[in-house]
Amino acid sequence: MDFKIKPPNTDAADLDVTSFMNLMIVLVPVLLLTLTFTEVAVLDIHLPDLTGGASNSETSESQLVVEIEKDGFQVFYPEDVLIQKVPLAETEDGKELDFARLSAVMKEVKKQLADNKKILLLSKPSVDYQSLISTMDAVRSYDMVISTNLVEVELFPEISLGDAK
Repeated sequence: MDFKIKPPNTDAADLDVTSFMNLMIVLVPVLLLTLTFTEVAVLDIHLPDLTGGASNSETSESQLVVEIEKDGFQVFYPEDVLIQKVPLAETEDGKELDFARLSAVMKEVKKQLADNKKILLLSKPSVDYQSLISTMDAVRSYDMVISTNLVEVELFPEISLGDAK
């Protein structure tokens, strides 16, 4: 038997990429249209001062505190004097925390404490994360329309967090 080794076929094969290009032409716009853009916001949170001393006792007496509970908010200034209690609001879905009323209370407090920028939020363990974030938004600032422009007015931007008793 005589075996001959044939040289490899040197004819160039044409690649048909038309179907792949059609797929890319359809797939890229569909993916771009279904892409959702998310916005991530970061809030600066300050830790409460844990050092002892006379300066700590002076600042703790004049600390503005909002206590978050399942049955509403309690606003204290100084820490042991209750300014106002904000009960739950009636909604279509039942009773919920009244963030709009809390923001209105904070506006009134800001008129009395114009120089103060610090606030301490105390929450019970039963308070959910979204309620805590919404409370932070309500006490940090509010939107106001000034000559057809929407302006964010600062209330208490220096927020500290803690656990309620």
